[in-house]
Amino acid sequence: MKAIRVYEYGNPEVLRLEDIADPIAGAGEVLIEVAGAGVNPIDWKILSGEKKAFIALPLPFTPGVEVAGTVIAKGPGVTEFEVGDEVFGFINIVGGYASKALAPVSTLARKPRSLSALQAGAVPAAALTAWQALTEHACVQRRQKVLIHAAAGGVGSMAVQIAKYLGAEVIATASAGNHAYLKKIGADQTIDYTALAFEEWVSGVDVVLDLVGGETQNRSFAVLRRNGVLISSVSAPNMSLANDYDVTPMNFTTRSDGKQLSLIAELFDKGRITVEVEAYPLSDVKAALEKSRGGHARGKIVLDTTGLNAALTTAAVPETHRGSSYETPASPG
Repeated sequence: MKAIRVYEYGNPEVLRLEDIADPIAGAGEVLIEVAGAGVNPIDWKILSGEKKAFIALPLPFTPGVEVAGTVIAKGPGVTEFEVGDEVFGFINIVGGYASKALAPVSTLARKPRSLSALQAGAVPAAALTAWQALTEHACVQRRQKVLIHAAAGGVGSMAVQIAKYLGAEVIATASAGNHAYLKKIGADQTIDYTALAFEEWVSGVDVVLDLVGGETQNRSFAVLRRNGVLISSVSAPNMSLANDYDVTPMNFTTRSDGKQLSLIAELFDKGRITVEVEAYPLSDVKAALEKSRGGHARGKIVLDTTGLNAALTTAAVPETHRGSSYETPASPG
């Protein structure tokens, strides 16, 4: 099988595309022939070494937390899926940037029928982050006002649509070039963070979903109503500011959850959620990570693991790239 390998921490230059032995599914696991592997900020943060103190990984390792593809082998005791089933999932902290990947069955769900496997590979981590933030932690209710920062990105775009599905009024911050896209997927109000101070235009917010951190997060306290919620997946909110504004601060880490992914898959198939992806071949992983690290991608970046050149072995990752955009059609519903 083909896999991206990391032998030392650093920037994307250290990545290598190699031939390695196929993994063997253990108890409660399946082996997936991967069609799409999502690219997420956690991938380049792990690669850089900044997470070494919290996430200890033996070298070499294969990055990638989420995949979609076809089950090609089952481990002992697996009854949830059969060989040939199309699945997607937030599989682990590593392992996805490959033509084949192991996954515990508890992390998987059947792929939405309305998505290609390539598109589905970009969904699990972002959709679960948005879903857990809004439904489990912030407990968003109908007619509440929700402000979402970095709304055009992978998690943000999922959060806009999920918040709208939950019946909330959605305010989204993003650069002006993404406003039409955000309106299309359900934002009621958009604010160009490059030109306007959002806190001068928004007030009485029930929930802020912060996907930026830093000063953006600190300024967000001022827009919340008393007893509102500021939730972030990127950094812990300032407790002193939370006390000053009498709001609830939350920081959380996304967990794998196949049952939640099944619910999310239904929303895709009912046309309640769409996804826009920019695809790169697996051999162009360096460019994909650089695009993600730049912080201005719309929707999700995904690695296309189909059509790999069988003659390509133990080669340095090429410098050039070509990205392609896809968007799911909205089904009636």
